[in-house]
Amino acid sequence: MIYLYSFLFAGFICLIGQVILDNTKLSPGHITSLFVVIGSSLDIFNIYDKIILYVGGGALVPITSFGHSLIHGALDKASDFGPIGIAMGMFDLTAPGISAAIVFTFFLTLFFKPKD
Repeated sequence: MIYLYSFLFAGFICLIGQVILDNTKLSPGHITSLFVVIGSSLDIFNIYDKIILYVGGGALVPITSFGHSLIHGALDKASDFGPIGIAMGMFDLTAPGISAAIVFTFFLTLFFKPKD
């Protein structure tokens, strides 16, 4: 059943994004930023952790999870190191994903050429 919940949650996030994209003048960048802020806001109130427990990996796939990871790491380090821990913790949980995106993008640009 967790697979179904996971699929439905990720699909629901995509549905919300598509509805916003079709019915407003917001660009995909604006919607992505909005979802990151929503994910981080839900994590501040410990709601996103409960969603992850209920739907599993489906909550870790959408862009809302990136906001969750940013704030989750920042709050964790802030409790240990104070205000400087906020900056330290933001990149603790997200660094592997950001690094992978940079490396994969570099190698893909070696093989593919942009269209004019």
